[in-house]
Amino acid sequence: MSRTVVVGLSGGVDSSVAAWLLKEQGYSVIGVTMQIWQDEEREIEEAEGGCCGLSAVEDARRVAAALKIPYYVMNFKQEFKEHVMDYFAREYQEGRTPNPCIACNRYVKWEALLKRSIAIGADYIATGHYARVERLPSGRFSLRQSVTAAKDQTYALYNLTQDQLSRTLMPVGAYHKEEIRAMADRLGLPVAHKPDSQEICFIPDHDYAAFLDRYTGRIMPEGNFVDLEGNVLGRHKGISHYTVGQRKGLNLAMGRPVFVVKIRPETNEVVIGDGQDVYASRVYCSRLNWMSIDGLQGQEMEVTAKIRYNHKGQPCVIREAGEDLVECIFEEPVRAAAPGQAAVFYRDEYVVGGGTIL
Repeated sequence: MSRTVVVGLSGGVDSSVAAWLLKEQGYSVIGVTMQIWQDEEREIEEAEGGCCGLSAVEDARRVAAALKIPYYVMNFKQEFKEHVMDYFAREYQEGRTPNPCIACNRYVKWEALLKRSIAIGADYIATGHYARVERLPSGRFSLRQSVTAAKDQTYALYNLTQDQLSRTLMPVGAYHKEEIRAMADRLGLPVAHKPDSQEICFIPDHDYAAFLDRYTGRIMPEGNFVDLEGNVLGRHKGISHYTVGQRKGLNLAMGRPVFVVKIRPETNEVVIGDGQDVYASRVYCSRLNWMSIDGLQGQEMEVTAKIRYNHKGQPCVIREAGEDLVECIFEEPVRAAAPGQAAVFYRDEYVVGGGTIL
C-alpha cells in the first residue's frame, strides 16, 4: 500500500518537480497550495507572482492537472497573520531584524500544514526546498545541506522539530537547480521557466517601513542618531527603517562612511559607528532548536555558523552560557550580527541547531 504525501505546491518549478519525483517513487501524492496572506485584490494577485500570490494558485492548479494528482487550496490566513505578519511587525517595533521565512516555515508551512495533512490521512508532507532530511545513527533527524551550495535552504529550516522532520520529504535537495528545470522542461510542466520568487511575499514593493505603518496603524516616531558615546548626530525616521550594519539611507553628513551599530527601542535611538564597530567576535543566541544533537549537554562544540541567509558561514565554538542561551565565539569577527536574525550551526553538512541572535 503506497504512503500518502501532501506536497506544498507554491506554483514554482521546485515544488512542481518535487511532486513529480515523489509520484515516480510510488507515493500517493496530493497537491496543496496554502492561501496565506493576500486579500484577493487584483493588484496583489498580479504583484510579483511570488510563492504566495493568487497567480501561484493558478500555476499550481495547472501543474497538478499535468501530473494528474488531486489538488486543493487550504486557507491558512489566520496562522500566517499570527505567526508571521504580527511577529514581523513586533520585531521591527522592538528594534530587531526578523526573518519571516523562518517563522513561516516553522509555524505555517510545517506545523499548520502537517496538522491538517495528518487529519486527512497523509503520512508525510513535502516541499520543494533545497535541503535533505536524513535520520542519523543516533536516531535523531537532521537536515543535510543541498547538493548545490548556491541554492541550499537549510538556514531557513533550522527551527523544524524532530516530529516535523520525521514526517517530511524533500526530494529536490538531491539535485542541482539546472537539473530540476531540465526535468520540468522534459515533462512539459507549465512552470518550467518561471523565475524564482524573491524577497518577502507580503511586501512585494520591498518597503518594510511603509508596510509596518499601514499594518500597525501607527507611524514609528522620529528619534536621535547617536554615536557610541551618546552624542546626538542627527534625526532618524523611525527605528523600523534601520538594521544593524546598514550604511545606505542614513542621510548623515559625517565625511566618512558610517554604519548602524545598534538600535535602542527603549530610548528610540539608532547608534552610529565606523566600519569596525559592526564586527563582533562573540554572538549570543536564545530560543534554541537542536537538530542533529539533543543540546550541548555542558560541552563545547566546534561548528560553522551562519548569521544570515546569504552568509557563507564561519568557524566558531559554541557553548552554553545559561538556560536557553548559547555563546558563539568566532575565529574571526563576523559583520553585522543583527538581533532577531538566526544563527545556524553546521557540522559536516548537517544542521546541528540554531537560535535567535540577541
